[in-house]
Amino acid sequence: MTTEVQHPPARRTRRFLPALALAAAALLAGCGGGATPTTFDLSAPGGFGKVGGSRGAMVVAEPTAVQALDSDRVIVKDSSGALSFVGGAQWADRVPALVQARLIQTFENAGRVGSVSGPGQRISPDVQLNTNIRSFNIDAATGTAVVEITARIVGDRTGQIQRARLFAARVPAGAVDGPGATQALDRALSQVLVEIVRWAR
Repeated sequence: MTTEVQHPPARRTRRFLPALALAAAALLAGCGGGATPTTFDLSAPGGFGKVGGSRGAMVVAEPTAVQALDSDRVIVKDSSGALSFVGGAQWADRVPALVQARLIQTFENAGRVGSVSGPGQRISPDVQLNTNIRSFNIDAATGTAVVEITARIVGDRTGQIQRARLFAARVPAGAVDGPGATQALDRALSQVLVEIVRWAR
C-alpha cells in the first residue's frame, strides 16, 4: 500500500520563508553589538631593587571591593560622587583579580618573602595579606587617577591582625575619557603596590 505524502501548500511556504529570513536577520543584528571595547592591563612594577624580608610564606587573598569596583570597567567619579564608565575601554579582568595577580608578581619581583601565592596553592602560609580596594577611579573634578587600598597582615594560625595601613596614590590623568586615564591608574597602582611590598616585612 502506498502512502501519499502531503506537501504544504505553496502559499504557506511563501509565508514561512520571509519570517525565517527576518528571524535570522534579527539574530545577526543582535550578535553585532557594536564596537568591541579596547582592553587594558595593569602592570607589576619591578626594577625597584631587592627588598630585605623574611623567608616565611605569605598568601595574598583577592582584594575585597564594593560592587561598582568589582568589575572590568574603567570608572570615573564626578564631584557629586556619581559614577560613570569610560566608553570603549575595559580592563583585562575584574579589578580585584588583576590587583591580586599584580601584587603577587610585585612581591616576586622584589624577592620580599620566601614564598608568596594566592589561596589554594597547597602551601602552609605563615601570614595572609588581606586588602580592600577603596578607590580605583578617575576623579573628574581634578583630572587625577585615584587608587586607595587598605592592607592587613593576618597571622594564619592565630587570625590576629599584625599590621594594618591605608595606601593611596594620585597621578595626573589628563583627559578622563582617553588612554591617559588607564595609564594614570596603572601608574598610581604601581606606586601603591611598591609601598605595600616595602611595608609588608
